[in-house]
Amino acid sequence: MVEKIRYYKIPLPLVVEHAKNLLTCDLFLTEIGEIKVEEGTIWGSSAELENYLLAFCTKGSGIVQIFSEQVPISNDQFFIIPKGEEFKFYSVLDVNTHFLVAYFNGKKAGQLGKEFSLVRNLIPSVNNMVANREMLFEEIFNNLSKGFHDENLEYVNFCFAHLLATFVYANKTSDDIADESSPAVRRAINYLGKNLDRKLSLAKLAREVGYSPTYLSTLFKKETNYSPISYFSHLKILKACEFLDYTNMKVKEISFNLGYSDPYYFTKDFKKKMGLSPRNYRNRVS
Repeated sequence: MVEKIRYYKIPLPLVVEHAKNLLTCDLFLTEIGEIKVEEGTIWGSSAELENYLLAFCTKGSGIVQIFSEQVPISNDQFFIIPKGEEFKFYSVLDVNTHFLVAYFNGKKAGQLGKEFSLVRNLIPSVNNMVANREMLFEEIFNNLSKGFHDENLEYVNFCFAHLLATFVYANKTSDDIADESSPAVRRAINYLGKNLDRKLSLAKLAREVGYSPTYLSTLFKKETNYSPISYFSHLKILKACEFLDYTNMKVKEISFNLGYSDPYYFTKDFKKKMGLSPRNYRNRVS
């Protein structure tokens, strides 16, 4: 389940108006809010995005799939999805994940495209902009709560331009951005994600990414807090949740599609991680 804690959607006629306004046409908000993605939940676009999306993770962790690439993301990291693309975020199974999100558009938004779609790490520090980003979100929330009149929306859009710049140009400021996620870990996660229908050993995974099993395991756990095989198991269960939520596949079919030779073991593993049997998980809404 995805819960909107605070959320503002600019009415479409006003969005159209600000797309023509000389002061705001270059960059303007369409939606902004704070959301909670419950543990074990999938959040994403059901179709190609009509606007750009900035998503700043403030708590929790999971995996974001962008351009068929799966990348781990946790607190103090962000990503930006271009319009016309799709994405999915898979929350981990033991903690809720919180995001500050903003959908936006404008003439200049596309010119920033080379900076988009990367998951980046922001380092909390009194010497950089991380704390200020949350303050800018608060400023926008506070002003939108006062209404959507023209001058207020113009001010909000100027605030958002400043906010977006602190993300897009984070790598241009000192002490503001950490190293990108390890290419080896990203390759490993991509390989795992593309082989959910198989049984994989640590040795096989290590050969695929060109590292020794011991070194890969150390690197992987440092970045994700999971061992590679435990992470693989979590990916399988998250994919099982997707099958249960969006298809009519039988539990037995799902288990075989995820490389489980025994449906009983799949059910046991699912219940251990999700707290519900697959059947009860599927029926939880009704």
